Amino acid sequence: MPILISSTRTAGGMFSMLAAAAVSGALFAKLSTRKLSASPALVALLIAGIALSPDQARAQSAKPYTIETFADGLDSPWSMAFLPDGRALITEKPGQLRLVAADGKLMNAPIAGVPKVFYGGQAGLFDVLPSYDFAQSQQIFISYACGTRSANHLCVASAKLGENSLANVKEIFRSQMAKSGSAHYGGRMAWMPDNTLIVTLGDGYSYREEAQNLSNHLGKIVRLNVDGSVPKDNPFVGKQGAKPEIYSYGHRNVQGLAYDAVNKRLIAHEHGPRGGDEVNVITPGTNYGWPKATYGIDYTGAQISPYKEYEGTQQPAIYWVPSIAPSGITVYNGDMFPQWKGNLLVGALKAQQVSRVVLKGNKATEEEVLFKEVGARFRDIRTGPDGAIYLLTDSSDGKVLRVSAR
Repeated sequence: MPILISSTRTAGGMFSMLAAAAVSGALFAKLSTRKLSASPALVALLIAGIALSPDQARAQSAKPYTIETFADGLDSPWSMAFLPDGRALITEKPGQLRLVAADGKLMNAPIAGVPKVFYGGQAGLFDVLPSYDFAQSQQIFISYACGTRSANHLCVASAKLGENSLANVKEIFRSQMAKSGSAHYGGRMAWMPDNTLIVTLGDGYSYREEAQNLSNHLGKIVRLNVDGSVPKDNPFVGKQGAKPEIYSYGHRNVQGLAYDAVNKRLIAHEHGPRGGDEVNVITPGTNYGWPKATYGIDYTGAQISPYKEYEGTQQPAIYWVPSIAPSGITVYNGDMFPQWKGNLLVGALKAQQVSRVVLKGNKATEEEVLFKEVGARFRDIRTGPDGAIYLLTDSSDGKVLRVSAR
């Protein structure tokens, strides 16, 4: 059975942090110098002077990290990717691609040449992924919503990154079928060891039954060659009525994707409805259950399925009830936090936290809630080339936060 994580069981973590700050003048000074915006609740609790026991205070002071703003002034940032020279590309959901210097300076003008993006609701510009041979090719890949509100798709394009603009922009994938509305696109991308491209999709929200229908891409994860063609060893190649791009199916809205090179496994997480967010180890041809089996219920409170498990479907490695709204994932592979090496770091929007998850095989064995004290929705999370952890906050005044060791 997968591990169930209740997002409410760690709610006290934020209050212990605030209380520790209240009784420690030195810690308060450190907090006040960070480039983080303090909420009214934070200020009120600090003024109130809530006390901690000596043991609690020692535990709080033992946190192995500090958090500071690396870059700011971003409009609803969605994804971040580091380039070999230390610079970073950041997508903004309304349709802008931004460049950040290695020292955190945001370049004033967006990069020109981004394809037209359908923007609204959950639709917009999503992921950016440098090519596996970027140092030679300067090629990048971007995913985005395309089309109109009445007929739209998830699209993927390749392009060559110039100094201030994109060149040779080419659409290499457009999901089928067209859908209406502006919800549940997925949109994350990752490279496999054989240099094939993995792209995640959502079920379109109002089309959830299509996640079990192999004749379209809704609620699927697909695998492509770099030019958009279909790898010959995809699991449904040659199967009548099935889209050959499909790698796995039965997904709701996959917004976290990472390849774990050490353990040679592809890992994804997806949003449940009310409850039932989940992390899965992805294998080709596998059915991950949605909506036949789910640990969540509909937003109205209605039952979606009577089944939490269903024959022929894969159980998650871990799931959350209530929902944390996961977004972004990294397999931490840096040296700055050796105690976390190989762990999953899962960002969350609704819960405003990062979950550190330890996987053994296909099951989670440990979970720890981190960075709750920031008080922000985390849209993406990355391991930086310096071994620090980089968090992308989800707001119209978004930031890149850098988490480094003390």
